Amino acid sequence: MDLNKLKPVSGVDVADKRVIVRADLNVPIKDGEVTDATRLTRLVPGLKDLSARGARVVVISHFGRPKEGPDPALSLKPVAAKLGEILGIPVAFVPECIGAEAKSAVDALKPGQIAVLENLRFHKGETKNDPEFANALAANGDLFVNDAFSAAHRAHASTEGITHCLPSYAGPLMLEEISALRTVLEHPQRPTAALVGGAKVSTKIPILKHLIAKVDKLIIGGGMANTFLLSHGVNIGNSLAEADLVETAREIMTEAKAKGCAVVLPEDAVIARAFRSGEAHATVPVLAVPGDSMILDVGVKSVAHMSDVLKACKTLLWNGPLGAFEVPPFGEGTFALAREAARLTKAGELVTVAGGGDTVAALNAAGVAGDFTYISTAGGAFLEWLEGRELPGVAALARN
Repeated sequence: MDLNKLKPVSGVDVADKRVIVRADLNVPIKDGEVTDATRLTRLVPGLKDLSARGARVVVISHFGRPKEGPDPALSLKPVAAKLGEILGIPVAFVPECIGAEAKSAVDALKPGQIAVLENLRFHKGETKNDPEFANALAANGDLFVNDAFSAAHRAHASTEGITHCLPSYAGPLMLEEISALRTVLEHPQRPTAALVGGAKVSTKIPILKHLIAKVDKLIIGGGMANTFLLSHGVNIGNSLAEADLVETAREIMTEAKAKGCAVVLPEDAVIARAFRSGEAHATVPVLAVPGDSMILDVGVKSVAHMSDVLKACKTLLWNGPLGAFEVPPFGEGTFALAREAARLTKAGELVTVAGGGDTVAALNAAGVAGDFTYISTAGGAFLEWLEGRELPGVAALARN
């Protein structure tokens, strides 16, 4: 996959053309209202640009996981309304994504107007990447723009199949996400650091193995750090760990050393006897964790050491929290290091790219999400990119 072959839609004549935009409108909804419009807000510049250039914009997206055909609870109608509100212009909603009803609505669009078609996953052909369904989608467009990096790890009809039917381009959000990841993994300012946290090593093994060949420092936090401590013979009490992956942790440490990547583990820990809000807690060295306690966060010495690591680096990739940040007071380590990373970023001393659902939530909780260089909302696609895997939706655009 040659990423340099990705073609932006910015230089294409779109006037009076039907432009199908694959977006990610899969946003959280409660009682019919969008509760987090971040993904919609990110789409606005690209949609406004196409509209201003006279395109007839046809937005397509999945929403949730319908089990059998159309499900009113998973309709994109309220999302289309919210998108129109954010755009500040009317957005038409079409209760079908293929067929006569969709065609009639698209044909009725005037230059500059925008329509959102119904949930793609109401049709089984979407997730099966069925060529007939891809052709039916393509019938409503003159060209295709994928602006949904967050869905690019799936070879679906709307991400891969449709590129065989129409001239296809990368949208600005797609290019922005890819550029940010290439900045930290392919063309970084060195030294580089990666912070990888979260509960389990098992979910991050491919990421860790890929990153140790890419970065100079690897900071490991969260429950997965406990498995690494266990691999060193450290007594971690009742802490969450994966004993069956101790040997894997040792292999990663050995491989990292061979590749010149220094692995940074916690030096001290915030411990408690139970995992609940307000539980009595203490900070102890990792070598002094009582048998009846569990590690729930990193301590102040760990934060100080990790901060020193960041100060010595020029680039940081962050994925995953350092502790159980959702339950007070076990988020203080994550929040403190996040604030330091944000400070270095604002001072122009560090390029910071972060991604993953828990990561974004933690940075928002720390109040610093807006201070990082770039925050990805991509989730699964972000993680697969960190593993070094080819994303079908991106590869299709590079091939087209």
